[in-house]
Amino acid sequence: MFLRPLFAVIALATPAPLLAQVLTATETARIDKVVSAALADTGVPSASIAVVRGGRVVLARAYGKQAEGRTVADPHQPYQIASISKQFTAAALLLLEDDGKLRLDDPIGHYVPGITDGDRITIRQLLSHTAGLQDYWPQDYSFRAMASPVTPQQILDRWARKPLDFAPGTQWQYSNTGYVVAGLIVEKVAGMPLLEFLQARVFRPLGIRAVDQDKAVGAGFPQGYKRFALGPVRVETPAASGWLYAAGELSMSAEDLARWDIARLNRTLLPADDWVAQETPVTLTDGRSTSYGLGVIARDRGGRRVIEHGGEAVGFLSQNIVYPDDKAAVVVLTNAWFADAQSRIAAGIADIVLPPPPASADATEDAAALTRARIVFDQLRANRLDRTLLTDNANYYFTPVALADYARSLGSLGEPGAFVAEGGGRLRGGFVGRAYRVTIGGRTLSLSTFAEPDGRHRFEQFLVSPAQ
Repeated sequence: MFLRPLFAVIALATPAPLLAQVLTATETARIDKVVSAALADTGVPSASIAVVRGGRVVLARAYGKQAEGRTVADPHQPYQIASISKQFTAAALLLLEDDGKLRLDDPIGHYVPGITDGDRITIRQLLSHTAGLQDYWPQDYSFRAMASPVTPQQILDRWARKPLDFAPGTQWQYSNTGYVVAGLIVEKVAGMPLLEFLQARVFRPLGIRAVDQDKAVGAGFPQGYKRFALGPVRVETPAASGWLYAAGELSMSAEDLARWDIARLNRTLLPADDWVAQETPVTLTDGRSTSYGLGVIARDRGGRRVIEHGGEAVGFLSQNIVYPDDKAAVVVLTNAWFADAQSRIAAGIADIVLPPPPASADATEDAAALTRARIVFDQLRANRLDRTLLTDNANYYFTPVALADYARSLGSLGEPGAFVAEGGGRLRGGFVGRAYRVTIGGRTLSLSTFAEPDGRHRFEQFLVSPAQ
């Protein structure tokens, strides 16, 4: 069944005419189609999205069924954002460092006693998942203990007193346990609950309505859903209170999360160096990058710089992606923890709202090389080889017998159905090597080429062979 948005709200602090310049009706319709198709295909009941473009929210919209018996999808409803909350915990500690109350390189044992090797683990390592503390919730389901309430101290007593999985700083391993410790440090230093601190220093200044996810349950809130394999979609039972805490305790609307993304884009609320610190990937002791900063993933994707994080709560999946150089962000919140609707939707929206990335010099040359390879391939099929396109060695290889065999075996197969590169160019022996896969006449062929790198681009090697 094709799901249509039951309710839509465009949230803008700018006049309506500007909206048409920022997000066209065609783009909005395409977004509707992407979301609706993902929900229909995966069975995920609902999604709430927000789109930032040009540093402002240009669309906030909800789709589908947010809870049993609810017939209108409300974009203002707070979904559980789970581990996206980690960047807020990290921001709290950065603010406390700005206040002169701690340093991120302080040992955590100074603030929270009783943790294994607490004198060797730093706050920064907690926030970057390099502390070595064992993760208390690696499962993608609620394990037995989650049916009963828990306190942060009980989590630490059970998991943070175990031997470390590795020496601090030597490896990267996602650890919710580390963020529970981080939350307790915030509370001890700030002298108030973590959420209260965030309300005062982050959420109220940005106009964000954030709710403790343990309290965002029941009437008036989105319901989480589950599915066993390809069985029916069922209402999920929430975990007992306390299990997500500083590792993922927040619920908010997609639009409210987008307000935080805008602060990131504009370098407001936090000092600029705090934003940089959060977005700088931490390096391990052997020099390897983790691609993870302080509560966020920081990397390049498709030629773009991306700051992102996903979230998984009991019955909820979410994705928050910021594109700093494009002044854009995409927020997708869903009320199911099966399938990949949130990722599909986020990728689909990004394809619509972002300008195509500028082609890199390497990408441009790869495309030109593919064109040159296709020209020679077609010449060989037709036995009309332009030998000026080959080096002396390649011309030596293509004897009359070789040319006849190429033409006879390839020409009878008809036109190629696909001619695609397998990866980019790589240097070898003074040439640039590239590989291609060709589908032709019901066969799949492999093409291996070496070409000159000096601008002449003559082929030193052009070998066709069967492929699986």
